[in-house]
Amino acid sequence: MSAALAVLLPAALLRSRALAGLQLGDDTAAGLGLSVERSRLALLLVAVALAAFATAAAGPVAFVAFVANPITTRLVGGARPGLLPAALTGALVVLLGDFVAQHLLGEQLPVGVVTGAVGAPYLRWLLATANRAGRV
Repeated sequence: MSAALAVLLPAALLRSRALAGLQLGDDTAAGLGLSVERSRLALLLVAVALAAFATAAAGPVAFVAFVANPITTRLVGGARPGLLPAALTGALVVLLGDFVAQHLLGEQLPVGVVTGAVGAPYLRWLLATANRAGRV
């Protein structure tokens, strides 16, 4: 796991610069000199590899990927957070879920059970409020 992180985290941080350009749209990003297809493919491969290693190490805690960015957005007051703050928020959510699963429930449970039980209602609430505001 350490070897994978030593390779993938720097790759993710280097490739995250292209995210701002890609958010502007393909034509604008290409006009700014960004290789759109190559950047998109590299980001996708790094993200899939990070998710694969995380799932192999911690088990299926998939909802964290859906809620880490919205939680970070609410914490920083509506500004678009970068990759690193969202990643740290996701790590904190998993860490807290693991602590609750191992120590506070009286019985040891997999972290995916706790994060799913807490995350599913939050994700539903987040989708419902975004849908009402017309942001979906």
